Amino acid sequence: MSDDFILDTDDLTRRMEGAMSNLRTEFASLRTGRASASMLEPVQVEAYGQMTPINQVGTVNVPEPRMVTVNVWDKSMVNKVEKAIRESGLGINPQLNGTIIMLPIPELNEERRRELGKVAGQYAENARVSIRNVRRDGMDRIKKAKADGLSEDDQKFWEQEVQEMTDKYIKQVDDALEHKQAEIMQV
Repeated sequence: MSDDFILDTDDLTRRMEGAMSNLRTEFASLRTGRASASMLEPVQVEAYGQMTPINQVGTVNVPEPRMVTVNVWDKSMVNKVEKAIRESGLGINPQLNGTIIMLPIPELNEERRRELGKVAGQYAENARVSIRNVRRDGMDRIKKAKADGLSEDDQKFWEQEVQEMTDKYIKQVDDALEHKQAEIMQV
């Protein structure tokens, strides 16, 4: 196995990219005082016997900067959608208007902004941990190959590759967190 060991860096990249994608989704769900259709992405509605994303039971729109509307397609689902939004922890009070649920986005106070900044920090730390776990997995594969006869030079080469990839994704997490916290604190 000595000279023909090739680490599957595409797999490691894909997994690290998955952690970044998850972080972007979590950041999108954080309310910054501006309306965004993506803030409803994590909300699931109990529809037709199973949990369903809100965008599969109605149309989510942002008609103005501080308002999100959900136009529910099935009249019988309106109350379930309203309940799901109320219980989602977004801190939004839905208002019914026929099959349209209006979600006025209140202005964030200073205390709430700080809380959201901490939550963003926790999301970022979870992403860093995921990336480090992928790094550890890659390093374990290299150590196993070393035991199977991989040369020390090749081992150092692959370890450096994995470390550079890890550093790149950790920096992306840090940059995304800095951007999100600035967005949250913006009045």
